[in-house]
Amino acid sequence: MTAQETLHNVEKALDEIRPFLMSDGGNIKLLSIEETIVKVQLEGACTGCSVNQMTLKNGVEATIKKYAPQIKEVINVA
Repeated sequence: MTAQETLHNVEKALDEIRPFLMSDGGNIKLLSIEETIVKVQLEGACTGCSVNQMTLKNGVEATIKKYAPQIKEVINVA
């Protein structure tokens, strides 16, 4: 998979996740993709949410891996 295809698939995954985050007053922004690591920034209500690490791993990371299986980890950059 090319870098462009990976970017497209990660964006597609984030588009699937965004409505859920927005319904709770949050959002997510893609910062970069470095090798097999995706760096994102949780925004709005997500920044202070006590379960944001669980959301990041179980929601965001799982969805991204569904679209781009080569991704190993998703990291939130505050």
